[in-house]
Amino acid sequence: MRPTPTAAPRPRTAQGPTRSTRALLLGGAAAGPLFVLTILGQALGRDGYDAARHPLSMLALGPHGWIQTVNFLLAGALVLASVIGLRHVLDPGSPGRTWGTALIALYGTSLIWAGVFPTDPAEGFPSGTPAGPAEPSWHGMLHNLAPVGMSLALSAACLVFARRFARQGDTGWMIYSTAAPVASFALSFAAVPAGDFRLMLAGGAVIWTWAAALCLRLLIRQARRA
Repeated sequence: MRPTPTAAPRPRTAQGPTRSTRALLLGGAAAGPLFVLTILGQALGRDGYDAARHPLSMLALGPHGWIQTVNFLLAGALVLASVIGLRHVLDPGSPGRTWGTALIALYGTSLIWAGVFPTDPAEGFPSGTPAGPAEPSWHGMLHNLAPVGMSLALSAACLVFARRFARQGDTGWMIYSTAAPVASFALSFAAVPAGDFRLMLAGGAVIWTWAAALCLRLLIRQARRA
């Protein structure tokens, strides 16, 4: 008797992992805009806060400072979660999946760091604070590491992904990933002689939204494949 052929095993569905990956990428896509919009809402509504004179980190001070602290922590957590999603959808062994996601994870960690270690009161904010610079505290000095980490990590991530997009022939995203850190640094450096922290906020917004746009792009790609 001829042996009865056995049916080929049915492929395992990827519905569960796909859903979780989409959720992680969606969180990353929301992190940047949510972070920026929360800052803008506070800047418009906080008494005594002047976005031109006071860096955004000062929003974590005073009676309503918990809002910005939560903003730092939530945005950082969403970014770190998105790193897991990015590693699921990026090609194994590619620089974007290794170095790129590691740098984005450093960006998310820096956001959480900024929430854990608050900056110092200065320049008359919060209300009752003397005018002029503050005497730096230990937590204020630790806080100052956060914006440096965010800026450098995301700028390097942009360049890693710019190289990836160039290899794929995606000119638009290659240009975007190259221009974002250049624009961010230009605005941040311009803020120093101008004495206007709004330029620094604008520079940050450019690069924070790049990370969100990257997650959104990959989220849309995953949705089309489903």
